[in-house]
Amino acid sequence: MTACAIEPTAEHEDGDAPRADCTITADGSYAARLALDGDCWFPERWTLDGPEPYAVPLPAHQPEEPGTEVQPMGDGRVLIRRPTDGRHVFSLLYPTGPGTGELLLGAVPCPAEGTRLRMLPPAPGGERAYALAVGRRSSAVWLVAGGAFGPERLAEIPGRCSGGVWLDREGRMLALDRESAGRTKAVVVDLARGGEVSPLLQIADDSDDRVLLADPDSGLLLIGSDAPSPGQERLGWGVLGSTLPVRFPECLRMTECTVTPFAIQPGQVLTPESCGVALRVDGPVGTWVGVWRPAERQVRQLPAPQGWLTGAGWWTRDGVLQLPYATGAVPCGVARWETPDTEAPHRGAGNCATSHDGAAQPQQHDEAPTKPPSAPAPTRPVPLQQAPLGGLVTK
Repeated sequence: MTACAIEPTAEHEDGDAPRADCTITADGSYAARLALDGDCWFPERWTLDGPEPYAVPLPAHQPEEPGTEVQPMGDGRVLIRRPTDGRHVFSLLYPTGPGTGELLLGAVPCPAEGTRLRMLPPAPGGERAYALAVGRRSSAVWLVAGGAFGPERLAEIPGRCSGGVWLDREGRMLALDRESAGRTKAVVVDLARGGEVSPLLQIADDSDDRVLLADPDSGLLLIGSDAPSPGQERLGWGVLGSTLPVRFPECLRMTECTVTPFAIQPGQVLTPESCGVALRVDGPVGTWVGVWRPAERQVRQLPAPQGWLTGAGWWTRDGVLQLPYATGAVPCGVARWETPDTEAPHRGAGNCATSHDGAAQPQQHDEAPTKPPSAPAPTRPVPLQQAPLGGLVTK
């Protein structure tokens, strides 16, 4: 998951995927976003682990400014980052009866011109939160919530970094995409060893290789690389610790569309090929949802629910994809899509239901709000080159 954007159309940082309209904790218990009241933006927390989702507004004494980010913590509080005059101020927000309580954590200075800071995806466990500061020649990982004495710089990494994917359930191994010598390669930062950096992914010497998403249970990695098509990024997959090469299925190559993975089904420990992967598909006619498994050679295309908090969602262990949405009639809702049997036909399988009234609403998978561009005919994935995915050691 990526950090909350102040608007659905907000541009993302160089090298990063499009930002979602809300952020969800690693276990799917809470979400946070910036909501709109008239012309004013305010933080809002969603509780997702109960029988029905509900939202709690957390307005401050004044509206939030552009550039503000929010992120839910595992205990239900909401971390907020407010940029101001060369520094970024972090606080924890929580409901206090009719008002909003705020616990000031401290600030991260970014005085150097051109330095950018953003939150990293929610860490496993929900007790800590991290941010990435990117300067001209180096990048720094900061612990901004959960430490003993306020924000703390944990690691300094040579080169400009983007992305940010957690590789384990302990919140120790962080994958970043580092730009160096004109190329971008994924590296691993070990936060328990003083920010020790080691290579993670290199498909070809002259390719740009990024890690987009990972599942710690199965080791499934979703990868973006221009190795198969120089100058054009393709979406591929591999398994952490495996000696098998990265694969780039043709079904993930959609004409005139940008395909971004945003959620992987957890719990498939020994069968990464069976993990459900949720895809955000941005095309010339709109945005919709795709569902794919490495074992399959097709992408099921689903219409996004009306009011979808674009790019946000999570899987349950038993294969239910959940997509948060907000409309005038339903200010806090979750649409659920149940994964069909992998042997079932592509067309007409599966169900989509909204949680605000509990009524199931069966829908065809290929009924998008507007007809999506047709994908090329799927073919057998062709391995390119051995990728060194086996050098990661956690002790």
